[in-house]
Amino acid sequence: MNHLPLIIKREYLTKVKNKSFIIMTFVSPLIMVALFAVVGYLSQLNNDKERTIAVLDETGVLSDIFKNTEHTTYTLLTSDTSLETAKELTKAKEDFGLLYIVKSNDTTSVLSGVQFFSDESPSIGIMNSLEEKIEKKLEDTKLINNGVDIEQIEASKTNITIAQETFTGEKTSKIDSYLKLAFGGAAGYLLFMFIIIYGNMIMRSVIEEKTSRIIEVIISSVKPIQLMMGKIIGTSLAGITQFAIWVVLGSVLMLVASAILGISLTEMQSPQQDMMNQAMQNPDIANEFQLGLQSFFNLPIANLVIAFLFFFIGGYLLYSSLYAAVGAAVDNETDTQQFMMPILMPLILAVYVGIFTVIEDPHGTVSTVFSFVPFTSPVVMLMRIPFGVPIWQQVLSFAILVCTFIFTVWFAAKIYRVGILMYGKKPSYKELYKWIKY
Repeated sequence: MNHLPLIIKREYLTKVKNKSFIIMTFVSPLIMVALFAVVGYLSQLNNDKERTIAVLDETGVLSDIFKNTEHTTYTLLTSDTSLETAKELTKAKEDFGLLYIVKSNDTTSVLSGVQFFSDESPSIGIMNSLEEKIEKKLEDTKLINNGVDIEQIEASKTNITIAQETFTGEKTSKIDSYLKLAFGGAAGYLLFMFIIIYGNMIMRSVIEEKTSRIIEVIISSVKPIQLMMGKIIGTSLAGITQFAIWVVLGSVLMLVASAILGISLTEMQSPQQDMMNQAMQNPDIANEFQLGLQSFFNLPIANLVIAFLFFFIGGYLLYSSLYAAVGAAVDNETDTQQFMMPILMPLILAVYVGIFTVIEDPHGTVSTVFSFVPFTSPVVMLMRIPFGVPIWQQVLSFAILVCTFIFTVWFAAKIYRVGILMYGKKPSYKELYKWIKY
């Protein structure tokens, strides 16, 4: 009799009814949203802070570059004000700081004679902003003194963007590669985290049942391979349920937190975002953005989604069977360390190959070979597909993955069959080899 559906149901209900599972399912989104909300709220407070900076420009040529902004006000002091007097005035008005530009006859001396005085250390963003203003003005002044027409220099600046197009007429851009790498990296990272989190859950479940001797009762009426597959599938379904709850609950909590704390994601402007908004006003950059948007819609979305589901499930089941075998071979989690590294190494290797090889040469020998190796193909192939992989290669890679999974299940079931009834002895690789031959 096939007990697999009963085992899957039992394993699933055992997991979702577990108190720690329920607590983590609902508490984890609360913690994450609370952290994001606090960081967002503090960032918004920091961005809304108004600062007044006093400027003492003894040169008299740099004062016009300091324009007031929404959160920064510049107070210009007369050039005949002494430094000590300027410091006292700044402290008396409780201004944020004093920018002092020493009097000089040449540009080189000005560069070494700029100081900023304040009670608290200024942020990197504020200092970079001041430095950029002064540098630009001094560069223009130096060019003018050398008889150079700045307008001609600005007019002569040229930006080259090489148009990219396939032989079939499909337009692409440099952003294509970043979009494709982003999808592959996200898919690989998600698979990596899912395997580690829920693979360990499967392993702990086997160890718990083994140490409590419940497994001796269950194994009397269920085949080991059915018990192992039931644990893998049941725990996977519980993991998917937990992940879905996290997504839904997290989204709702984020909206609630934004409404309560008054955090607007669109209004949380950082200096980098301001620079991005200004850059978007450049026609060349705006055109590049349009090409990137077009590149996104040119991605093989249907192929990516289908391949992601198949390779994600196949890769997870492959590694889960190994986690189950490790759980059956040991009596406690401490003894699992010697077996975990050989399992995680191929997965880590896949991530590094995908990041450092696929982006440079997605159809090269290294990328192609590792996209067919079953222990690395779930990550590497997912990173290659956005760059255009023939369907026959995807099918062949998945077929190899499935065959390897079947072999791994058989291999793991051999260890599982013997290991779940072994107690009090720390197994070695030699012992595992003997179990396989039983």
